[in-house]
Amino acid sequence: MAVLLSTALVLTPSSVLPPKRSPISSFRLPGRVGSVRCQAVGEGSGRVPGPTVYQGVYGPWSVDQNDVREVILYRSGLVTAAASFVIASSTAFLPEGTFIRDVLQHDIDLLYTLGAGGLGLSLFLIHIYVTPIKRFLQALWALGVVGSLATYLTLVQPLDESLVQYVIDNPVAIWFVGPLFAALTGLVFKEGLCYGKLEAGILTFIIPSLLLGHLSGLMDNGVKLSLLGLWMALFVVFAARKFQQPIKDDIGDKSVFVFNALPEEEKKALLQKLEQRNFQELD
Repeated sequence: MAVLLSTALVLTPSSVLPPKRSPISSFRLPGRVGSVRCQAVGEGSGRVPGPTVYQGVYGPWSVDQNDVREVILYRSGLVTAAASFVIASSTAFLPEGTFIRDVLQHDIDLLYTLGAGGLGLSLFLIHIYVTPIKRFLQALWALGVVGSLATYLTLVQPLDESLVQYVIDNPVAIWFVGPLFAALTGLVFKEGLCYGKLEAGILTFIIPSLLLGHLSGLMDNGVKLSLLGLWMALFVVFAARKFQQPIKDDIGDKSVFVFNALPEEEKKALLQKLEQRNFQELD
């Protein structure tokens, strides 16, 4: 699933991308709806009182308080997912019988739930220009949540053990919880593709490799522990580095998704204005 998702992201047809046209200065952004491209196209050269104005494909735009709040929540969801995963996974490296390991194993399903919730929040707020890809990631997350819940209620609860331990002992259960991690793979792939983050690119390969290795039984425990430790370290770096980015990077070009939210007639009118503007500039 992760491989198919990566292929879909890379092979998105160029026809879905907005035309590279010069924006008109009179275009105003009515609000924030839909999804957005990875990065802003450019920045405005002049400064006006208030927020910095950036020059987008379809007009100028700026960061408002709603944008800031959504980006902070998006990044907080990633931190929650990363922290929950790292804490839960640390039990694989702690000696058996230790107090901390016993406590973490007792609450490991709670950590799994918190991590899934944090990932879901980030996927709800993620800014991806091609909306069907965003919906696909969200659908994978929902499928993974349903699969996890169904596995817990029907297979795990009668055995009186944790969902995580059941998946470890029964690799076939990866089929039920796997879509959740496929959604995570898609998210880190998007981040790596948009911002050139090395840790995100490596995670794109580590996550499916570890899950498929466990599912197939072709990977020994030593290799799985090594990949798990690398996953933990890179996930921490990935989540922490999100807070080093400017807020506008996670917003993208607002003019693009505002344009997509316009009725067809308004889109045509705006494109005509842009063409007239281009023609006047050429003259």
